[in-house]
Amino acid sequence: MAQGTAPAIAPEAAPAQQPPHTAAAQRDALEAVVITAQQQEAARLEAEREERARQAAARLKASLEAEQRRQAARAEAARLAAELEQAAQRAAAQLEAQQQETARQQAALVQAMQHEAERQEIARQAAAQQEAQRQEAARQEAARIEAARLDAERQEAARQVVLEEMKHQEAAQQEAARIETARLEAQRQELARQAEILAIQRQDAARRETARIEARWEAERQEAARQAAQLEAQRQQAAHQEAARLEAARLEAEHQEAARQAAARLEAQRQEAARQQAARAEALRQEALRQAMAQLEAQRQEAARQEAARVEAARLQAQRQEAARLEALRQEALRQAAAQLEAQRQQAARQQTARIEAARLEAERQEAMRVAAATLEAQRQAAAREEAARIEAARLEALRQEAARRAAAQQEAQRQDAARAEATRLDAERQEAARQDAARQEAACADAARQDAQREEAARQAAGAQDYEAQREARLREIGRQLDAEAAQRAQAQPAAPPRADTGKDYEVLREARLKEIGRELDARAAQRQAAVPAARANNPLPLSLSNPRRARLWGRTHANAELAQYAETWARKIQFNTDGGTVHEVAQRPHRPPLVTAAFRSDGSVESVVFEISSGVAAVDDAIRRIVDEHRPYQPFSPTLAREYDVVEVRRTWHFDTAIRLD
Repeated sequence: MAQGTAPAIAPEAAPAQQPPHTAAAQRDALEAVVITAQQQEAARLEAEREERARQAAARLKASLEAEQRRQAARAEAARLAAELEQAAQRAAAQLEAQQQETARQQAALVQAMQHEAERQEIARQAAAQQEAQRQEAARQEAARIEAARLDAERQEAARQVVLEEMKHQEAAQQEAARIETARLEAQRQELARQAEILAIQRQDAARRETARIEARWEAERQEAARQAAQLEAQRQQAAHQEAARLEAARLEAEHQEAARQAAARLEAQRQEAARQQAARAEALRQEALRQAMAQLEAQRQEAARQEAARVEAARLQAQRQEAARLEALRQEALRQAAAQLEAQRQQAARQQTARIEAARLEAERQEAMRVAAATLEAQRQAAAREEAARIEAARLEALRQEAARRAAAQQEAQRQDAARAEATRLDAERQEAARQDAARQEAACADAARQDAQREEAARQAAGAQDYEAQREARLREIGRQLDAEAAQRAQAQPAAPPRADTGKDYEVLREARLKEIGRELDARAAQRQAAVPAARANNPLPLSLSNPRRARLWGRTHANAELAQYAETWARKIQFNTDGGTVHEVAQRPHRPPLVTAAFRSDGSVESVVFEISSGVAAVDDAIRRIVDEHRPYQPFSPTLAREYDVVEVRRTWHFDTAIRLD
């Protein structure tokens, strides 16, 4: 503008040839100085505005970087929470493996004890069988010896009868008696030898059997003794009967002998002395033989009794040692099992304490991060408000100064401003109509796009105010630049028109009013856009889950859709780690059964319903669970992939209250 006004001043001053101190020259010089000062001031304001814009861009970049750092911190926190969860799962799996190993060892110990009992039973049966065989062999040996004795006595009686009837063959009979005696002695010696061999064999068998019958029971030994006593009583009774029979036979023989003696008394008297001498010798020999046999039998029985007592003592000693060894093994196994269980309990307690401490630290860290984020957000908003107020004040000041500089082109500026405003309004209405038409078409698309728009709505609304302010400021600056350009064009077109003070003042008032009207119009359109989403939601009174019932049900921890399972685990961790410890302690003090609860979540993270499949039996516990679910709202919205498949997700878990909440 300085170049456009200088030629207009020169033609007026040259023809007059007025001195430099005239009023016209002073006015022109003053106007030139004022115009130059205004231009310099405008340049300075423009430089300040650009500097402020650069600083605002730098602050916006810094806020974006801070937001990125916060997102990275949140991602790191999520990663740490996942690692803690994995560590807890690994610790639980290790504890379960230790418990299974303990149960397996106990089962192996029980099985070993069963095998030992079976082995002892088999050994007892084998020992009983060996004892029965030994007793049977002894009984057969006693029967054989008794038969030999009876046969010897029968032969002796026959020999005496032959001696009585055949006196003339006394010498032959004596020889035969000697031979018979020698045979009997040899037979007795053979029997004694066989008895000794049998005793040695029995002792050897008993020694071998002792190694196998260490666990024989006392009751069986008593039964065997009772049976042996019965057998001994039977044997003694048979011996008494045989003695009676022999006594009867002897009496009969004596009667016959008396008859024969009566018939041959004379011959008997002659040979009586010799016969009596032989009879006495034979009786002495038989008595000596009987005593020897009785002594041998007594020695054998005594040896057998001592051997049996020794075997029984060894068996009892072995039983006591085996019982002591088994008791020591059992005590050691119980001690080890108790020590292992105590170690497992302490390990579980340490892991539980570590998990609770980790949950507490995680809750404190999240709370600190939330407080820090809220503080930073409040500081950023306060700085943004101060910066916006300062920019607005500077802008109004620049507009006021700019209006004073453009006072000469008020009428044209008003006309062009009205035309531009009308064109802008029409263009904005056309764009708004196109946007509304596109919004209607977008609302008719798939539920996935609608869910994505709902999730992005919060972020868009948060940034909407800043975007609107920036757009509004840019629009007003654009209008101001257009007004400046039009004023410059008019000034070039009319160089000789003298400026009027009232014209500049009226133009400034009109321009300020027009700018305010444009601002109100932009504010009203923004308010209409913000009210469009609630209005669209109000047209559909049903909840999302009923208007389009695409539901997913997750009854356990696993699912074919891994993202669905991860969503349920994220919700469960939020409940477990963020619930107040006082509430958990209060609920845990009330006797109740673990309730089975189904919680349904919409795609925007809101809670549709909380249903108790199995109640806790205590109304206060059920109310506490509903209150816990309500206190942690809102929950994480569905991811775009999950939202394209489902509108509602139902998660069923069993709630356990101890030192903390556990959802199984």
